[in-house]
Amino acid sequence: QVHLVESGGGLVQAGGSLRLSCAASGRDFSINDMGWYRQAPGKQRDLVATITKGGTTNYEDSVKGRFTISRDNAKNTVYLEMNSLKPEDTAVYYCYAKIRRLIAYNDYWGQGTQVTVSS
Repeated sequence: QVHLVESGGGLVQAGGSLRLSCAASGRDFSINDMGWYRQAPGKQRDLVATITKGGTTNYEDSVKGRFTISRDNAKNTVYLEMNSLKPEDTAVYYCYAKIRRLIAYNDYWGQGTQVTVSS
């Protein structure tokens, strides 16, 4: 019923920028918190940034000052602006949304988008 579709990943040189987007589509739902996570090869999936429905943000320490999470509630979309990218940012990035349908809340994940940062 609800799908999260990510876009914006790719290959970029160190110091460059990328903007990820993730849009929720479907019917009869509302979105609470949203966020971005990433998973590098051989590592756990880690939180990058979250944003509440009201716009309160939290960031993992290593991306503070470089990444900005935002959302457009009218478009059911969350964004991640990534600046000053480093090779260690290389990972598959997953968007997350806590979505309510009827009275139930469930966690939804995007399909993942690859971000590769070269030196």
